[in-house]
Amino acid sequence: MNEIIEIGAVKLNERLEIVDTFKQLILPKITKKLSGRCKSLTNITNEELKTNGIPFADAIKDFSRWSRGENNVFMSWSNSDLYVLTNNYQTFLGNVNIDFITRYCDAQKYCMSFMERENNNQISLADCGNAFGIEIDVKKLHRALTDCYLTAECFKKVFDKEKLKNFVHDCDSSFFERLIYKPYLITNPVSDIFNVYEQDIICPACKGSMVRVKDFECVNKSFRCPTKCKKCGKTYWTTIRAKKTYDKVEVNQRSIEMNRKKAKKIKKD
Repeated sequence: MNEIIEIGAVKLNERLEIVDTFKQLILPKITKKLSGRCKSLTNITNEELKTNGIPFADAIKDFSRWSRGENNVFMSWSNSDLYVLTNNYQTFLGNVNIDFITRYCDAQKYCMSFMERENNNQISLADCGNAFGIEIDVKKLHRALTDCYLTAECFKKVFDKEKLKNFVHDCDSSFFERLIYKPYLITNPVSDIFNVYEQDIICPACKGSMVRVKDFECVNKSFRCPTKCKKCGKTYWTTIRAKKTYDKVEVNQRSIEMNRKKAKKIKKD
């Protein structure tokens, strides 16, 4: 798992002025030594963690006390930090409901909404800063508090009180449960949440109903079988893929027409 080794935050008032900061190193519980890449990226050393780091539970207690506020909105650059925080919270504190975070905004998504871009690929914090004309000390990036200062500067460049409301989410327990839920592909043809035999198979050519020529097989975590349209008579390979998400099952269906030789062989078999 990804253990948090440092928490950094800046607190802004309604005029977007920084009124307070928070910084704390965290002593890893599972990871015994930092990887070379981590040390190179952050300039944090194992010795520094041992000297100045405190247990995650103590750090979170201090951070929650520092950050609480009735109207506070928590922000991070993409929700990946919030995902890791929720995961650590669950692992070390036994639940996923981070009660001191009641409202949240993805600063990356908000800032990107002001950019004209050819694609929706996520932009790094440094690239956003450069795009907004902010002077950046590259050597200090990837430390928690430094990145928070830069995030705050990016946010202030495009602050729009009314538009921001569309990006702020209320955070109840289901918000955090949804965040860390890992979707999976269903491979059991019949279960309490999904039954592949109850799926309507539609002909892509004439939109008529199709019937199975043979039973489904599970291939590459999908259900596949030959099917034939009752209306136009065409034969297909039909693939149905079902993915369980937090609150529903997403079903995708694809049918590819067989050539006549293959269709005749299937029918004979």
